[in-house]
Amino acid sequence: MNNTYVSPTTPLTEEQIEFFKENGYFLFKKGMSSDLIDAFNGHIYDIRNQNPIPEWAACDEAKKYSLRLFNPHKHDSFSRQLMKNTIVRGALAQLMGKEAVCVQSMYFYKEPGSPGQASHQDYYYIKNDPMTMIAAWTAMEDSIDIETGCLWVMPGTHKLGLLPHGAVKDIEEHEHWTEETEGVDTSRQIPVEMEKGDILFFSELLIHSSKKNRSKDRWRRSYVCHYIREDSNVLHREDLRQKFPLY
Repeated sequence: MNNTYVSPTTPLTEEQIEFFKENGYFLFKKGMSSDLIDAFNGHIYDIRNQNPIPEWAACDEAKKYSLRLFNPHKHDSFSRQLMKNTIVRGALAQLMGKEAVCVQSMYFYKEPGSPGQASHQDYYYIKNDPMTMIAAWTAMEDSIDIETGCLWVMPGTHKLGLLPHGAVKDIEEHEHWTEETEGVDTSRQIPVEMEKGDILFFSELLIHSSKKNRSKDRWRRSYVCHYIREDSNVLHREDLRQKFPLY
């Protein structure tokens, strides 16, 4: 942001909004401070370092620092505060034309050696009406790059509508339990390398993926929230029907 003041209510310029409309994503640099990210990472560690682990965060002992935390915003006040980040709220209001509400959050660890997720569109998993969903993907590490399994995006594919999804082809590279976009050449994706506190906003129809973390000792932690416009509703997913306001 080059030390230029950014209004939290209208953080995006017209050029940035047009970039999002044309490409289906936008990278906002340093949307959250390093101190905030460090505090949140430590807080998430402490949640699973308890004995016993809270029921909502419980998992096998061997996976407690690797298995993603699902919907922490439903149970944890610090997670809700990051979900309500003022830059996120302002950007979403600009992109949606109305206030946003959160319907899903996930904290990913992605330790060295862990696989990524094959090419997909978020709308395939979270259908909503009217279609308004945008993800805010926040980098929780100093550097998230190709080696650690950064996100890859396919600009403009949010204009294609929902595409068929089928079985994952490369289970060495990607998680086998997800599904993969079909009917388009996903080799045209480009990497989005990020720094701590960067926030990637992207459309529910944008084709995106991640690859295996090939580093020896670097993690790729991230906090990802999915938002819909306040007058939209999630379909079919009872676990994601509750709307969490950002004020």
